Amino acid sequence: MESVFGLVGRDFAIVAADTSAVHSILVHKTNEDKIMVLDSHKLLGASGETGDRAQFTEYIQKNVALYQFRNGIPLTTAAAANFTRGELATALRKNPYMVNIILAGYDKVTGPSLYYIDYIASLHKLDKAAFGYGSYFALSMMDRHYCSDMTVEEAIELVDKCIMEIRSRLVIAPPNFLIKIVDKDGAREYAWRESIKDAPVPTA
Repeated sequence: MESVFGLVGRDFAIVAADTSAVHSILVHKTNEDKIMVLDSHKLLGASGETGDRAQFTEYIQKNVALYQFRNGIPLTTAAAANFTRGELATALRKNPYMVNIILAGYDKVTGPSLYYIDYIASLHKLDKAAFGYGSYFALSMMDRHYCSDMTVEEAIELVDKCIMEIRSRLVIAPPNFLIKIVDKDGAREYAWRESIKDAPVPTA
């Protein structure tokens, strides 16, 4: 029942994701961070099989860092998206990863951008995107309320509308969501939307 979605505003991009780690009918935890900070100005939100998601996103993160280390300049958001798409396409013919990705970033020249990359390695640059069961509701809410020149406050209000719609319409809705933002000041955590908290781990 995963839900990952994102949108591009006036001078920023936002990615939001549920934080539930589930397997079959079991919920293992409700504070799983599914949005990786790829580098100083890029976010990578992922949904899919837990192992594939963790392994593939870490692989992309380390290779993006390696490129910057070797060449002295970071990849642009478009270049990182194309690299990610290429790695998924290569794996598709050998040992495919069941992972869907929303990659958001900010570049000095082109500004904010958002890329949709699915598990069969299709790549699209979009203003708004979503994956998972929650995408049915998030996309319809964004179609209705999205504007390309939204302020941060307006975009967060729309994200909250999407979260409320997912919580009220999905039979098994994820209780908690994490929101991250990327703009000229960098990629960072913006807010949590929690309805339950994991019980504290007892200490001996």
